Amino acid sequence: MAVDINGLTPRARALSAALRTAREASGFSGREVSRRLGVSHSMVSHWERGRRVPTPEEVASLMTAIGVIGAEKDRVVELARHASEPNWLTVGMPGIPQQLAGAVECERSASSIVEWAPSCIPGLLQTTEYARTIQEESGLSPHAVETRVMLRIARREVLTRKNPVHFAALIGENAVRDLVGTAEMMAEQLRYLVDLAGRPNLTVQVVPSRVGWHPGHAGPFVLYDFAIAPPVVHFEHHSSGAFVPDDDDVRAYKAAIDTIRAKALGPDATTNFLRELADEMERSR
Repeated sequence: MAVDINGLTPRARALSAALRTAREASGFSGREVSRRLGVSHSMVSHWERGRRVPTPEEVASLMTAIGVIGAEKDRVVELARHASEPNWLTVGMPGIPQQLAGAVECERSASSIVEWAPSCIPGLLQTTEYARTIQEESGLSPHAVETRVMLRIARREVLTRKNPVHFAALIGENAVRDLVGTAEMMAEQLRYLVDLAGRPNLTVQVVPSRVGWHPGHAGPFVLYDFAIAPPVVHFEHHSSGAFVPDDDDVRAYKAAIDTIRAKALGPDATTNFLRELADEMERSR
């Protein structure tokens, strides 16, 4: 029988996304899958929405029913095998797509997101050209670059949908000063940040470089808050990452956010700073 953990763990969120994606790619409807498995249509829907978590055996049967075999089937079954584990650490590039699925599901279901980004513009706030330049510099194939850029663009929808997520971006000064691509491209990125900062659900603040030590020096992180689930902290690095929902860790990072925010320019001062910096970059072309 499926284990009911309310889809709260990041791995469970990634599992629900994997099941939904695999079924849609196979061309089967949810009702057809439920008929083949001998379970109710509502159960399949709950699995895909993360409301209930299927057992590894149920996932294996579902994958077989829709024609998914081999390594991809094994990957999704492995997600189900550890779906109830709260912390999630992956090391090495093969694990990153799973973590990316977990992050996307967190973005979709979060009520608010706070991101500390000391050296790079937060992904949800990147222009298409900025995102493409980063992926190209990572050495990915042209196909992989375009796939990830399109996913990045699609993820912005959480900021503009009918009930948008509340997003607070704390961005290090180095992130807005360092050139990613050309000066013209970077100026466009800065003006895009200014435009986004005008939305009622968005707050953008730059943290100056010379403000002394603060907890953000330990590295970037994202805090997701949910309406009906415990918050979780996500750490993402070049080829590894972790989701951590531990109460003590979450409290520590909420305190860190307060400290970093106290060091930051206010929202109005930030938009003025970004406009001036964009003008300066355009003059330097």
